[in-house]
Amino acid sequence: MSTYNQNVSSRLSLGFSCVGHTYSHLFAPIFFVVALMLEAEFNLSHGEVVSLIVVGNVLFGLGAPVAGWISDKWSASGMIAVYFFGVGAGMMLTGLATSPFQLLAFLTVTGLFGSIYHPVGFAWLVSQVEKRGAALGLNGVFGTIGPSVAALSAGVLTDLISWRAAFIVPGVLVFLTGVVFLALRHRGVIHDAGIERGVEHTATKRDVMRTILVLAVTMLCTGLIYQTTSPALPKVFSERLSDFAGEGVFGIGAMVAMVYVVAGAVQLVAGRMCDKYSLKLIYILAFISQIPFLILAAGLGGGGLMFAMLVLVSANQAALPVENTLIARYAPKDWRALAFGLKFILAFGVSSLGVLMEGMIYDLTGGFYWLFIVMACIATVGLVVGWLLPSENKVQAQPAA
Repeated sequence: MSTYNQNVSSRLSLGFSCVGHTYSHLFAPIFFVVALMLEAEFNLSHGEVVSLIVVGNVLFGLGAPVAGWISDKWSASGMIAVYFFGVGAGMMLTGLATSPFQLLAFLTVTGLFGSIYHPVGFAWLVSQVEKRGAALGLNGVFGTIGPSVAALSAGVLTDLISWRAAFIVPGVLVFLTGVVFLALRHRGVIHDAGIERGVEHTATKRDVMRTILVLAVTMLCTGLIYQTTSPALPKVFSERLSDFAGEGVFGIGAMVAMVYVVAGAVQLVAGRMCDKYSLKLIYILAFISQIPFLILAAGLGGGGLMFAMLVLVSANQAALPVENTLIARYAPKDWRALAFGLKFILAFGVSSLGVLMEGMIYDLTGGFYWLFIVMACIATVGLVVGWLLPSENKVQAQPAA
């Protein structure tokens, strides 16, 4: 392949991977904003409504290693095409649901197809670009933009049309993206062939196992905080920032969107730092930054609460490009998609219990104080275990195979 064609393919791969990451984070945040309306429509409590998405969230994580394995054995770009069509169809069906059971079923379908993106999209991306940290950071920004777009669009479409439009409109967009992607893949513009690299980083088997064990704990901590924060944000804003939000859900959606936009910018910076500085140091700082602001958020309201949420969500998101870069560095090339899939069992599968925890603690206590205290404890566990990552100077650069 010529250098020009390789550059075009690399840029298109980065573009579709970034857009795909945004799409992967649409359905859950849309649901959490729409949930404010569904409580009254279906006569359910907050905890009962948010529980409808739990199975979909669990499959979003548990389906990841299977998707990664199929990608390694078949085709990464082929799996990405399946992802676009499946998620688009699932979201449109969710918008057509007429009962809590149908909502649960169609959210589950969406989550299952959504599980394809993270293991396949990340592994495909790192095989197509030179500067992995920067690419994963940019990709992470688009992932963070997902909740922002979701929250804002859900607020606008719900207030202007209905909560159903909040699912159907983006579902159509995702499906049409799949049509364009498949056409480019058929023409060979998009493919699976990776670029050649002069060097690859290698590590001892002992450090590989050490990193895997540490990340198994810290990624679960990061995922639990993310999954718990997602449904909590619109609800806590509706209770503690009602003077700023105004009527309807648009104001709340806009505030949630602002939080994730700022977090996306921080994630971009963190991704660029991954190519220059110690991954362990950046990772540790991400956990350190979350703890005090989780504690403060437990009792704050008004502008103080907004600032605390901006910092803690940004710090949580800053950890993601570090985790993905560590996996890209330590995982064997031929099993990289499976390795990313195993990560997302923790990051989105097991950690989906955070959604249940959020609803349960809220229904039991009638507020968010103890929820934020619990999350601060989880971040502390992540900080302590993160110190056990191997030092950066143990990883040596070796010629790529």
